Amino acid sequence: MPQASELLSDVFGFDAFRPGQGEIVDAVATGMNALAIMPTGGGKSLCYQLPALMRDGVTVVISPLIALMRDQVRALREAGVEAGALTSGNTEEETAAVFEALEAGRLKLLYMAPERLAAAGTVALLRRIGTSLIAVDEAHCVSQWGHDFRPDYLRIGALRQALDIPLAAFTATADEDTRAEIFERLFDGVAPVVFLHGFDRPNIHLAFAVKDSPRKQILSFAEARRGQSGIVYCGTRAKTESLARALSESGHSACHYHGGMEAEARRIVERRFQTEDGLIVVATVAFGMGVDKPDIRWVAHADLPKSIEAYYQEIGRAGRDGAAAETLTLFGPEDIRFRRGQIDESPAPSERRLADHGRLNALLGLAEALGCRRQQLLGFFGEVSQPCKNCDLCDSAPDLFDGTEAVRKALSAMLRTGEYFGAGHLIDILTGTATDKIRQRGHDALPTFGVGREFDRRQWQAIFRQMMGRDLARPDAERHGALRMTDHARPILRGEAEITLRRDSLAQTGSRGTVKTLISEEDAPLLSALKAKRRALAEAARVPAYVIFPDRTLIEMAETRPGTLDDMARISGIGATKLERYGQTFLSVVTGAAADPVHPTRRKLAGRTEGEIYDRLQEIQADLARGKTGTDKPMSCSASLLAKVASLRGADMGALERLLGDRRTERFGTAFLEALSDM
Repeated sequence: MPQASELLSDVFGFDAFRPGQGEIVDAVATGMNALAIMPTGGGKSLCYQLPALMRDGVTVVISPLIALMRDQVRALREAGVEAGALTSGNTEEETAAVFEALEAGRLKLLYMAPERLAAAGTVALLRRIGTSLIAVDEAHCVSQWGHDFRPDYLRIGALRQALDIPLAAFTATADEDTRAEIFERLFDGVAPVVFLHGFDRPNIHLAFAVKDSPRKQILSFAEARRGQSGIVYCGTRAKTESLARALSESGHSACHYHGGMEAEARRIVERRFQTEDGLIVVATVAFGMGVDKPDIRWVAHADLPKSIEAYYQEIGRAGRDGAAAETLTLFGPEDIRFRRGQIDESPAPSERRLADHGRLNALLGLAEALGCRRQQLLGFFGEVSQPCKNCDLCDSAPDLFDGTEAVRKALSAMLRTGEYFGAGHLIDILTGTATDKIRQRGHDALPTFGVGREFDRRQWQAIFRQMMGRDLARPDAERHGALRMTDHARPILRGEAEITLRRDSLAQTGSRGTVKTLISEEDAPLLSALKAKRRALAEAARVPAYVIFPDRTLIEMAETRPGTLDDMARISGIGATKLERYGQTFLSVVTGAAADPVHPTRRKLAGRTEGEIYDRLQEIQADLARGKTGTDKPMSCSASLLAKVASLRGADMGALERLLGDRRTERFGTAFLEALSDM
């Protein structure tokens, strides 16, 4: 076997390994199953490229991005290494050249996208060419509920079993849950040798700011770094286009990138970013994974990222050359609401959604940190560090205050209302705001009603935001966003611990003006749950979501919270057919429990006066089933017959007799007529 040090120098031109690379190379080269977690820019690719040259046979590299594979193949060929890629972006000539090199036994590294594993014949091909090692780049994509999940990564474990060869997995981010999924899905639950070489990127300056004219904030940040390559991440496609246009109008070289663009247009942006100095790309998260550009000097988030893991991945694209780089992340209440909604609308099981709210809480904790941000960020990944002197809070300490009493009041309001309400309703209680909902539930009589008048509504929102950032409370997806107290909060509630909060967060006003929303904060989680159900039904029926129900119908459903099919039938946009088809399904989402079965005949009368009459006739029938004395022979009317009685107008005993017959009229006639006349 060739020596690693010789190949490192002769092929790659390096005199020595970076910290941690040598031991990973040795493990992979000797055929050990391995998982390496290394910071972006730590030299992951060398840890499988060099072993590929040391081992006999072909190393197959599974990577999620065509652009990244092309870059690595190009760099390897420049270094004199035979490498190729089989991707959907290949020309016929490129694919033919790869197969020719494979058949001739010249190729040492074969790159392919995970989607190719679904193709018939792939396993047979890899056997025939003598595959001896599988390398998986961006291994966190195997996590089914991670921020970069790729379904075809789930096929990799079966491929390893079929070929019976070692596998080496690489990623820059994986918390304990993600590592457990990697073990299970790639290594059959048997832990490989794990190399954890830290998550710290000390050259990157970390900073957060509350949104206050966010476009101006981004333009100002870019202006101070004019001429430097940067990335601006946005939450929507439309924002990437408008912000890129604003940057261009301000004299910057800028372009946008998102998943809705044509493939060729995206490739042009990728090529420009690789080759042009000082280009700013304004993008959704569709851009970035695997970006192999070492001199990105800054990364800004115009909107809050999805999770703390996504944040770490995205800022990690800055400063891969080790030189100083900067970041800025903007956030506001509307961002948090949007991200909560994404979690609540996901098809994930409830325990996974609760965990995702916990991950978002961790990111809020970073945004509302009391001290060094790097300490808090690394702490999430299990690392202990000292203050970094390279973040905004190390530059200037925040204004703090003892928030113990305020937090206890908030927790008390939460518990006294059964942990069934979100922050909006709890703030109404604390500030003594007697809304209709407060009065209807009798919450204006609670001991906590009005005890928090020392803070206004916006300040209480900041307190609840910090409480969630400290993971004292989490939204419960099963209760439509109601806040539930975590175990971390119990010592504070019992008076066994105190808590410090940021006063400056209470003073920050956030975005200027009022954000126009379609629905109140209190009803938004239920709307998310209704949308999730609508999406599942639409996907099953292969129709657009609005065909099931339009947004305005779901909004009315969330605001009025129907408790019965009759209530549901009164909502705009729900006709008889849709009520029959979807009524009970959506009713169970609103009520949080399986709806009681309703006879099909009764469902057809939902929302109509006849439905109420039908219910009364059923009660009468139950009372008189054995006659007035309770000793007669049982007698009843069918559901369809009751429906016909309920639909009678101006009925008399003769009309009932013609419909029911002599015996039923004798038993029920008088009582039925009274019911008909009362309605």
